[in-house]
Amino acid sequence: MEFHRLLFTFFIFQAVIISQISILCTANSKLFREYIGAEFKDVKFSDVPINPNVDFHFILSFAIDYDTSTSPSPTNGKFNVFWDSTNLSPSHVSSIKSKHPNVKVAISLGGYTVGSQFAYFKPSSVRSWVANAVTSLTSIIKKYNLDGIDIDYEHFQADPQTFAESIGLLIKTLKRNKVISFASIAPYADNEVQRQYLALWNKYGDIIDYVNFQFYAYDKGTTIPQFLSYFNNQSSNYNGGKVLVSFQSDVRRGLTPEDGFFDACNMLKSQQRLHGIFVWSADDSKADGFIYEKQSQEILD
Repeated sequence: MEFHRLLFTFFIFQAVIISQISILCTANSKLFREYIGAEFKDVKFSDVPINPNVDFHFILSFAIDYDTSTSPSPTNGKFNVFWDSTNLSPSHVSSIKSKHPNVKVAISLGGYTVGSQFAYFKPSSVRSWVANAVTSLTSIIKKYNLDGIDIDYEHFQADPQTFAESIGLLIKTLKRNKVISFASIAPYADNEVQRQYLALWNKYGDIIDYVNFQFYAYDKGTTIPQFLSYFNNQSSNYNGGKVLVSFQSDVRRGLTPEDGFFDACNMLKSQQRLHGIFVWSADDSKADGFIYEKQSQEILD
């Protein structure tokens, strides 16, 4: 009888633990993230409204492992700065973080293009790429006093296993060396992109803090029910991850703020599933006075 009582107690305890883990995985977040600097529109950190009650991440776009010549070539993990470093310099990073204690600044790797060509993930080998990436990124991160990295490669000349191992070891090493405190990935609904990022997630998802899923890459005219369906699908793909919702501030694609994006956010929030919002990008938002950034942060507050 005593054995059965102990066994029953164990199962009750186990159910409570699982329940608590489930709650943690589905809790709302106050995380707001915004990409900045890719389009050289003279936008500054100080231009962007910052709600003191949210966790605010600027994401510098981009650092790319290409050289800085007029016709850039891959450098096998040796990263260079390709964002507007005149308006987004190390001193600007220090200033915005000093004025706003809730602000952190990350660096996004890769991106869609470099110059007028695609920016490819093209390592010579996993070992050499990781060694070069750790060295070059550590230098940039320390120079700019950054907090994390975001992975946004969108074109590949490597198989998914190579991508997964290279990026996974990069994140693992930078975290172990206390160079960064968080890492995110930025996939979207494309077969090859998903193949690469799901390989990474399946092996290294436990060290990836956020999934900046590019919901704005879906078709223009996306409805609220479609958006919520996409969110459910990607939450299933990146199971256990904090999948953030997103919109593009020049409102070309996906579910736009004007067509119900914030209604969808409130629905997710009511379900304890709003893990955060991110925007592409501050460069485009500047012309409209960052009205949607303000609304996003109000929902998260």
